[in-house]
Amino acid sequence: MVPIQKKKQHDIALERIKDLFLEAEKRFKDKPYLSHRYVEMARKIAMKIKVQIPQELRRRFCRKCNHYLVPGMNCRIRSRRGKMVYTCLNCKQLKRIPHHPN
Repeated sequence: MVPIQKKKQHDIALERIKDLFLEAEKRFKDKPYLSHRYVEMARKIAMKIKVQIPQELRRRFCRKCNHYLVPGMNCRIRSRRGKMVYTCLNCKQLKRIPHHPN
């Protein structure tokens, strides 16, 4: 059972993380350094409050260099052996995600 104040902190943190990722998406084309900074801030909030970043947002940044990933710009996506392989073109970090084609 989570106390009311902790629950409120959790909800506020999740909302701010989502807002930061939305801003990162908007700013990437004209100021990519800002979008990378927004990702760093979102991760710091998540670590401080101990909130898990939602799965759809976790796939949008590199865990090694904290860069916001945009396919075709600074990220390559390939499908291999039932997995989606995301490659950060900044630090060459790989992220493998299971993929089941329908």
